[in-house]
Amino acid sequence: MAMTKAILLALLMAGGAAAAATPREMITTYAAEAARQAPGFQPSARRGAEFYARRFAVSEKMPACVSCHTDSPVQAGRHVVTGKAIKPLAPRAEAARFSDPAKTEKWFRRNCTEVLGRECSAAEKADFVQFLAEGL
Repeated sequence: MAMTKAILLALLMAGGAAAAATPREMITTYAAEAARQAPGFQPSARRGAEFYARRFAVSEKMPACVSCHTDSPVQAGRHVVTGKAIKPLAPRAEAARFSDPAKTEKWFRRNCTEVLGRECSAAEKADFVQFLAEGL
């Protein structure tokens, strides 16, 4: 986890446009961290899709990603508690998605804690972004 944050911090410190990331770069970063923990790890869109739809027993109001983000990540969602509109998760529907490493980490930390009751692992993040980046 610390290595992921260090890599993301290095991307941020690169400055200006160089700090912008792509979904592929985010997948590579998370997959490298996951491979350090589980040699041979490869991101899986199938696991990412299963993770996206899985119901966790942590929050009655937010049991799954789909609670706020809808069954289709290319569609806009709405936060089930605040009612705030949420832009689509899929990069093909929202080009800025996964382009800011700090913002990506902020939302993973917040949403994983709310839905899973813990931070997401690097493997879960890699699979999740892989699923969203593959165009569903």
